[in-house]
Amino acid sequence: MRHIPTPDLQRRRLLTGAACAGAAGLLAPFAARAADYPQRPITFICPWPVGGTADQSMRALCQVASGVLGQSIVVENRAGASGMIGTKSLSQAQPDGYTIGQIPISVARFSQLGMLQLDPRSELTYLARTSGQTFGIAVLASSPFKTLKDVVAYAKANPGKLSYGHAGIGGATHVGMEEFAMAAGARFNAIAYKGGAAALQDVLGGQIDLLADSSSWAPHVESGKLRLLATWGESRATRFKDAPTLKELGYDVVVEAPNGIGAPKGLDPAVERKLRDAFRTAVQSDAFKQVADRIDAPVMYLDGPDYQAYVAAVYQQETALIARLKLKEMLQKG
Repeated sequence: MRHIPTPDLQRRRLLTGAACAGAAGLLAPFAARAADYPQRPITFICPWPVGGTADQSMRALCQVASGVLGQSIVVENRAGASGMIGTKSLSQAQPDGYTIGQIPISVARFSQLGMLQLDPRSELTYLARTSGQTFGIAVLASSPFKTLKDVVAYAKANPGKLSYGHAGIGGATHVGMEEFAMAAGARFNAIAYKGGAAALQDVLGGQIDLLADSSSWAPHVESGKLRLLATWGESRATRFKDAPTLKELGYDVVVEAPNGIGAPKGLDPAVERKLRDAFRTAVQSDAFKQVADRIDAPVMYLDGPDYQAYVAAVYQQETALIARLKLKEMLQKG
């Protein structure tokens, strides 16, 4: 005997079928957009000034990625607030895949210091970690300090007398130098600048004793104007193998501040995959590696989800570091 559905069961089936059809109808436009993406140029927000090392590396990546995607990627520089102005603009853009940008790892610190009003662990889409930076401590070639050991000995004997220039309170050069000072049991006179270029000019002019910066010092070390006392990476810099790392010298401090690429939260998963694939190809390209070598930016690739996990781990580390170095108090004092 054939079973005849009750009116209630028939109604439920009709409603279920209508719901599935409705969901399919809603999803179809997204699927179509993802399949056709990108149909127009993509804007890439670089949160640093034109011509800097970050700008150079991002432009090299965008050039390769645009070839993979078949659309131009237009770099817009929105500098200021240690990279946080551009990052904030990125987070507020439409999550349609047509606005992407650089996400510096400093978001983990500045979001906790109140300089970026978002939680980087959950309010951004991560596409790739790209490359790090080569930080170091440099002095004039005529400086009496021949080694970092000389610097530490003098700083311990004369607390707060030796001055060093850095690119801004709470930034990688400031925090890295203060981590080193704490590990060495020394105290320095930290001079904050609005960028590494200004600090470099003052150390070249003899106004400050030490420079803590990424590789702005590189050409001056090669020309003999500056002496590089130490670098801050996990291993020695390729171009400056004579300079020891802080770890080699007995200080458990590593600062590489890797850069990454991301998009606003809510990006369509299919669009996200296309962008992740494009920038994976770009980071692994010879064109990018040549630029990275030239600006002393070691390639440190991670896929988007892995970079997001890395940011979350760094966020926890920064929580402890902010408390240990009393960074909030430093910012309040200016």
